[in-house]
Amino acid sequence: MQRSDFQYHLPGAQIARHPCSVRSASRLLCINPESDELRDGHFSDFPGKLEPGDLLVFNDTRVIPARLLGVKESGGKVEVLVERITSEHEVLAHVRASKSPRPGSRLLLDNAINAHVVERVDDLFRLAFTGEDTMLELLQKHGHVPLPPYLCRGDEPQDHERYQTIYAKNPGAVAAPTAGLHFDDAIMQQLQLRGIDMAFVTLHVGAGTFQPVRVEALENHVMHHEAYEIGTATCQKIAKTRHRGGRVVAVGTTVVRTLEAAMQGGGLPEPHQGETNLFITPGYEFRCVDALLTNFHLPESTLLMLVCAFAGHERMMRAYQHAIAKGYRFYSYGDAMFIESRHTS
Repeated sequence: MQRSDFQYHLPGAQIARHPCSVRSASRLLCINPESDELRDGHFSDFPGKLEPGDLLVFNDTRVIPARLLGVKESGGKVEVLVERITSEHEVLAHVRASKSPRPGSRLLLDNAINAHVVERVDDLFRLAFTGEDTMLELLQKHGHVPLPPYLCRGDEPQDHERYQTIYAKNPGAVAAPTAGLHFDDAIMQQLQLRGIDMAFVTLHVGAGTFQPVRVEALENHVMHHEAYEIGTATCQKIAKTRHRGGRVVAVGTTVVRTLEAAMQGGGLPEPHQGETNLFITPGYEFRCVDALLTNFHLPESTLLMLVCAFAGHERMMRAYQHAIAKGYRFYSYGDAMFIESRHTS
């Protein structure tokens, strides 16, 4: 398929630039796997879409305040977006400036942090930081919430809580696993009362998730790498779910990529810690995930391509047109969609 097959027009007013006042107050579009019926509802309906015996899998990554602002030695403004912390005092980062900094130069960030530009690594820069504080400590003191660029605004106090899932645990992501932003304590309690089992994986979402696909032929796109981990307990729960005939329900595309990447040759995922650059496009044969909760994604994005692979391209593009016509809110702080099971077009 071609990149242009995943294009659609979204009115700017339907980009959710702020979260709902209540996490679970968002809307939920459900795709019926039998009839192709599209059902409009609310996220509070979601627990009722699951059955005892289903397994809900979450991504417990924690977003770090990865955006730093400052100046170069020349005085020019610079913005640093940490892609990955590689040691206590070094990072790989995106650096935006009128002119890229040279290796050996220095940056002054937040009028308090000295960073040394070590080298350029493809589209990223390796930066070394001085002082006793670790990188996580520096970011907690001086960093900003790395909101998606399409929000076109700086972070605000509420973003420190709302651009984070309530179950976030392992710091390392520079973008939220947004399907999980709809869950609050009330929804989690309802799921427990219904006897829905839960498990967790970790995939540290990178800024590459927002990078556009620049080539027309999808097979020529180079997918970014992201660090992930799936433990023994989660793998055992998936095996038990399969045995009892339940569904593995992924909360978000990051969980899909983690579970599918962990399918290392066998019929079930295996415990693993590493990196994945798995690029899922229509024609991919899913081996682990049976149903998917997801947000609405950018046109021509790898995330939209993954969802089209899961639900069928024609079906998903129809669903997006329905959501636009019905006034759904899109992207990270927007509404959700539940694809009840895979059903190819």
